[in-house]
Amino acid sequence: MERMGLVQRKKQRGKFKMTKEQSQYRKGVFQVVFCMVIWGVLPIYWKALIPISSSVIMLYRVLMSFLTALLLAHRNYTWQEIWAPLKEDRKTIRTLAVAGVIITINWSTYIWAVNAGFIIQTSLGYYIEPLVVCLLGIILFHERVTKYKVVAMIFALVAVLVLLFHFHQIPFIALGLALTFSVYAAIKRSVTVDPVLSMIYETMFLAPIALAIILYQEISGNGAVAAGAPYQVGLLLLCGFCTAVPLMLFSAGAQKTSMFILGLVEYISPTMQMSLGILLYHEHADSVQFMAFGIIWIGLVFFTIGEFKDTRPNA
Repeated sequence: MERMGLVQRKKQRGKFKMTKEQSQYRKGVFQVVFCMVIWGVLPIYWKALIPISSSVIMLYRVLMSFLTALLLAHRNYTWQEIWAPLKEDRKTIRTLAVAGVIITINWSTYIWAVNAGFIIQTSLGYYIEPLVVCLLGIILFHERVTKYKVVAMIFALVAVLVLLFHFHQIPFIALGLALTFSVYAAIKRSVTVDPVLSMIYETMFLAPIALAIILYQEISGNGAVAAGAPYQVGLLLLCGFCTAVPLMLFSAGAQKTSMFILGLVEYISPTMQMSLGILLYHEHADSVQFMAFGIIWIGLVFFTIGEFKDTRPNA
């Protein structure tokens, strides 16, 4: 009897044992969620660098992203493999160089906005961004238009118009972030390159310029060393890892999980940023802004339903 009971317990434990595919799927979900959480709390990191100017922070971010990507890439590639595309695939390199300029504009806008007290508007930009990506996909890549996507984009447009009429000005920060990242995503979609190698090629042309300006500013007493405390300079040197690590987590997780999960977790980051702006940094948010966010969220519900239907088997 005891032996039969032992066999039965082993069978029951076997029922709860995950398959390799399930394990990889859960690992992928964890990776993308962790990535979004990092992106969600990054405003705290950028705020911690004040009074170092946003332009100086941006220069260091470009340079340190290049050096960090180079260091990480050398773990899996030889130097020859890293630099070979410069001769063998110049078209891709030129494309990624353009992508590098676009994402640098995005980074610059984001860092300035966070440190200038516009965290809430940055979160609005990243709520709108998936819908702008969808619109560009329809225009540039002739992706299938569904009624859910159309409804979602209409809600996004209504939200922007609400803010426009309320503040009597265009929400340039939100739209700038959404448009630059969407164009960046569209450019990246046209090439297939390892994410770490891609970061090298995107920043390699701007990194020498950034280094030259950094050296000039530091020598003239207008750089990070003069403006910030020693611990802030140390934090600043880590900005390459703050850029590269979430990107690697997202790229790794995206390969293991589903588009539906990616669509859901994509809103963790802007939600956390909005919460930080209101609760931690006490940015002003009135009822009209909350109404605009509510309209965006309704649109995102339609967008997520559409993504789920698109990724179902035999959809």
